[in-house]
Amino acid sequence: MGVPVSLLLIAAGAVLAFAVTGSTSGIDLHTVGWILLAVGLLGLVLSLIVWDSWAGGGYWMRRGPRGPRPPV
Repeated sequence: MGVPVSLLLIAAGAVLAFAVTGSTSGIDLHTVGWILLAVGLLGLVLSLIVWDSWAGGGYWMRRGPRGPRPPV
């Protein structure tokens, strides 16, 4: 899903859960908001876990046998 989509779902869910005061027949907007919030948070956590396992701890600190590369 990715971080941007997760943040979009969290924002949309927060708006529906906390800011919308209207009502519709057949659907509860507050419940939909809470569901979107939960899905967005779950997607964000899973994205961060996958990123961490993909890059590994200290990935950006690794250097080759000759030390840091000179700037290009």
